[in-house]
Amino acid sequence: SAVQTLNILMLMTGSNSYDELMSQLDEALSYYGDAINYGYNPDFDPRPIVGDDYNNSSERYYGNNDVKGPDPSHGTHVAGIIAAKRNNNIGMNGIADNVEIMVVRVVPNGDERDKDVANGIRYAADNGASVINMSFGKKFVHDKKVVDEAIKYAESKDVLLIHAAGNDGEDIDVEKFYPSRQFLKGQAKNWIEVGAISWKDAADMAASFSNYGKKNLDLFAPGVDIYSTFPENTYEFQQGTSMAAPVVSGVAAILFSYFPELKTADIKKALLTSVVKYDGVNVTRPGGEDLVLFSNLSRTGGVVNLYNAVKVCMGMLK
Repeated sequence: SAVQTLNILMLMTGSNSYDELMSQLDEALSYYGDAINYGYNPDFDPRPIVGDDYNNSSERYYGNNDVKGPDPSHGTHVAGIIAAKRNNNIGMNGIADNVEIMVVRVVPNGDERDKDVANGIRYAADNGASVINMSFGKKFVHDKKVVDEAIKYAESKDVLLIHAAGNDGEDIDVEKFYPSRQFLKGQAKNWIEVGAISWKDAADMAASFSNYGKKNLDLFAPGVDIYSTFPENTYEFQQGTSMAAPVVSGVAAILFSYFPELKTADIKKALLTSVVKYDGVNVTRPGGEDLVLFSNLSRTGGVVNLYNAVKVCMGMLK
């Protein structure tokens, strides 16, 4: 009967009421309807809508000023971690106080396009960014050269790029993810790759989902059960290296604010040499079940620490 069907659906969805069930069904219909009509529709090409010639990677001027897009939750959460107002008894405290967020939306719902990433980096570098937080990534690259050139351009502007390593539980020394510090020739000097730790200690310290790499991951930061800003004046818990990267970006923003005399290379050095190390601590390998030394999961073997980084910067000015 219809009543039995509704009861079954409520059990399957965990709904507590008919209204809650209908709300979830409406949301699902909207999501999958968009996926069918747009995301998985090979005949739908949205690029002309924003004036973009997809085949022209050198094109600079296209898009619109809609920074929210279809789902602003991810970017809102990331921005709050960096710069939510501190000590106002509302929601949570961001890492850095009195800093500005430049919102540059380069990622749709899905994998980012290389051309958009490159133009986003250039736009931020041209408009005064000191730090570019990049909480996105993918395994496929269409136009690596255009992204590499944008990263080099940001380096020429003395801009620090901080990138989330990804949530696949994989070794990025072996598996390739993009964008990355590795150019077709050489590598970026203004780049920091960030993995995620949990709030647990000992074997469960490394986030089970975090990518890692003794050569290509620089350091770790908290990225599990992170409470931050969400659209419509709300706050939510999220997890991912997308949450760990803005922790490091927030620390970097503080260092740039307090030590304007220092260059990006100095700030990067301070961040990497000031980590809290966990020598001799065995953790469960992300994406696996075996125990490995935490110090072997990244170049520094440590976790970002603001207090230590400030001391390093102060020492540079003596």
